[in-house]
Amino acid sequence: MRDIESILKQFKDGKISLEKAKAELSLFSLEFIEDGVTLDTGRHIRKGIPEVVYAEKKSPELLITIITRYMADHSALLLSRVLTKHLDLIQKKFSEEFDLYVTLSHEPYTVTITTKNHQFSTSQCNIGLLTAGTSDLPIAEEVKAIARLMGVETIQFNDVGIAGVHRLFSPLKEMIKQNVKAIVVVAGMEGALPAIVSSLVPVPVIGVPASTGYGYGGKGEGALMTMLQTCSLGLVVVNIDNGINAGATAALIAKQCGQKINTL
Repeated sequence: MRDIESILKQFKDGKISLEKAKAELSLFSLEFIEDGVTLDTGRHIRKGIPEVVYAEKKSPELLITIITRYMADHSALLLSRVLTKHLDLIQKKFSEEFDLYVTLSHEPYTVTITTKNHQFSTSQCNIGLLTAGTSDLPIAEEVKAIARLMGVETIQFNDVGIAGVHRLFSPLKEMIKQNVKAIVVVAGMEGALPAIVSSLVPVPVIGVPASTGYGYGGKGEGALMTMLQTCSLGLVVVNIDNGINAGATAALIAKQCGQKINTL
């Protein structure tokens, strides 16, 4: 509490700006719920990234408690790795009170919960999103969902893997034409697509190894190894199936165009 009082006093005395006071106060905005769960309620102010709840290992009842507590004071929340047992209860409990945006592909689902009057912010810049195959769509939905909450639109093309590499060039031309600021590429199996993309485009590429594949190097391990060992510059890699981090990072890159960065 003394730290908070010090920040407020500095602002009152004109020693720090309003933006700096808000940034420093956001460091204290943690909310404890139960069972060791801590929500970072100030992340959106501090980093421009919304709160994301990883649902897969949580009980449906605990997830309902988290949603209820968070949405009491906020207008939007993102749930990742939502299973059918979670989704059934969420829809039953919240479908009338909130707007629910649920991915259309099979579980795990990505669910965006917003108040009825929530307005999605918009950025002047956008990002690209490519999937090597249709099996990669659940991960791509994570990318698109978090980017949308961050106010960044996504230009998406699916099923453009290297088994038919000719399918790739038209989507890349369109993305360059629309001046995307970063491209997220989701690929399983041998995971070669991000390296090819990064060799052809003038923007950062974020590779997401997908847990598709079988046998030796299956479950995304072969794709991860290929992406990490690439000699194509301008490509960075997140962990297997981590569409949330890829989407958030790409959106942060896009939002830098024409914007001033707040520093502590």
